Amino acid sequence: MTREPAARSIAVVGAGSVGGYLGGRLAAAGHDVRFLARGETLTALRRKGLRVTGDSGDCSVPEVRASDDPRDLGEVGYVLLCVKTPHLPSAVDALSPMIGADTAVVTVQNGVEAPEQVAARIGRSRVLPGTVRVVAATVGPGEVRHAGPPGALGFAEWDNSASDRVTRLREMLREAQVTVLEPSDVWAALWAKFLLIVPVGSLGAATGGATIGELRTRPGTRRMLIAGMREMYETGIALGIALPKDAVDTATGLMDRQPPDITSSLQRDILAERPSELDAWTGAAVRLAGRAGRPAPVHEMLYELLATRVSRTTKGA
Repeated sequence: MTREPAARSIAVVGAGSVGGYLGGRLAAAGHDVRFLARGETLTALRRKGLRVTGDSGDCSVPEVRASDDPRDLGEVGYVLLCVKTPHLPSAVDALSPMIGADTAVVTVQNGVEAPEQVAARIGRSRVLPGTVRVVAATVGPGEVRHAGPPGALGFAEWDNSASDRVTRLREMLREAQVTVLEPSDVWAALWAKFLLIVPVGSLGAATGGATIGELRTRPGTRRMLIAGMREMYETGIALGIALPKDAVDTATGLMDRQPPDITSSLQRDILAERPSELDAWTGAAVRLAGRAGRPAPVHEMLYELLATRVSRTTKGA
């Protein structure tokens, strides 16, 4: 693989479904990609590399630079921070050896609080708030299966500008056949996704794993979904987020276009009794509504139901 200048090197932190997809595509396109991984994933990456299969084409990277020690990876131009929110603090703790004077860290976590959380640790100037659309699953260590159209990644500077480093990474992603989103307001884009996934994921978990098709076709659960979206829209507006007036209608339309058998990662994790992103999804919806002085009865109810379930069943709790 041809080595690129340090400014174009990329560290992927978390080689799960999202990190594996993005990193695999970038590496297959010839970019200098380095993976921070551990356990069986690290063993597989070192032994057989990384393979991404799916509806938008397959790619394999037989030789992968991977380590569980960030010092082995060295300073890079970009870090794609692809861990789930429960692992965010430890992932941020590991960043220091990979961060140079001009390194940009792209946050792609679900929810809206991760950019601030990361910026509080490493400085706002190093963070590119991002939002990702990738329907993928890890089918085995070092193997990712992708469904639907090509995955998409959107990001910008904190003030929504497209700096040289933003433009450079967008070009690299396009070379890797990853769809590049160019939001005029990255914060509105984050909230637009947030107000859709949180009600769907929370209600899906609270109903014992109902699919999006089931939730959107039952009149009662459909009303709850739209009420939950409306709560988050009003919270965002109260907090100064420039959400468009039709944000709820847009989210509802997107929900209705999804394959009916889809479930969310939140409900899959909760039902499997694994650590979940409940605090970053439903918990954040309640916290942010409180900060905005807005009522959020749908999310308050769902959070209490799910938090009680998690406290009783999560492995290791």
